[in-house]
Amino acid sequence: MKKDAKIYLAGHRGMVGSAIMRKLEAEDFHNIITRTSGELDLRIQLDVESFFSSEKPDYVILAAAKVGGIIANNTYRAEFLYDNLMIQNNVIHQSYVNNVKKLMFLGSSCIYPKLAPQPLREDALLTGLLESTNEPYAIAKIAGIKMCDAYRDQYGCDFISVMPTNLYGPNDNYDLKNSHVLPALIRKFHEAKVDGNKSVEIWGTGSPLREFMHVDDLAAACFYLMQNFSEAGFVNIGVGKDISIKDLAILIKDIVGFEGALTFDTSKPDGTPRKLMDVSKLENLGFTYKIELAEGIKSVYESYVKGL
Repeated sequence: MKKDAKIYLAGHRGMVGSAIMRKLEAEDFHNIITRTSGELDLRIQLDVESFFSSEKPDYVILAAAKVGGIIANNTYRAEFLYDNLMIQNNVIHQSYVNNVKKLMFLGSSCIYPKLAPQPLREDALLTGLLESTNEPYAIAKIAGIKMCDAYRDQYGCDFISVMPTNLYGPNDNYDLKNSHVLPALIRKFHEAKVDGNKSVEIWGTGSPLREFMHVDDLAAACFYLMQNFSEAGFVNIGVGKDISIKDLAILIKDIVGFEGALTFDTSKPDGTPRKLMDVSKLENLGFTYKIELAEGIKSVYESYVKGL
């Protein structure tokens, strides 16, 4: 990509999109087009068609999606399927119509079968049943991968797909009702420290293993792959190692400086025992993450406290 290339970044206000924006600007790319959902509803075909025909971007990074936690995914099943299909169908098709040089589609690790062997390899896609609670979202993301591949096969489009692992970092969600485990633990331990509580409760046994990647590493990987990857299929983006929820809680407890005890509510579900990405394909392409978990959590916690 040349420095003056016109790049349309869809979803620039989210955690992923804003990290990609920071990376592009740090690499001296400043001809970046953005639209909020209020300015451009990507679900509306005619509006997306008009936007592309007038702006004519050279490159497209599709980080826009309707997202939410387990409860939202399971409650608004039709919305998650319809909205995400419409967003990606419109953007991918108009990228073809308007001769976009390259498009990157960002998916989710939920595309993998519920019982896929660990660590999760790219070739495990469509080899088993999905987790039922987020199946509509996963189906939409799988359709996005296949759409990129179909447009590559039929029209010769350079459309690629990437699947990130669990992410954390700036612009994360700290709402305890629908945040992910890492930001939720940061908030829980900080509030317990401030309030002088003697213990913090963790859901489940603490035994499940999870992988976490700083969103700035994801952005760096996306930037690298936009310049060094051009194939059908997709690439896992992760760190290739995991940590138990118990050890994660202890790590965050120490970083926050909470001196009380941990208690585990074993009546609450643990969820999937393990969810780890196989990142050998990414590493063979020449990219490795840089931000270790403890370092990343320290910087995130400092930012969280400043923002209170």
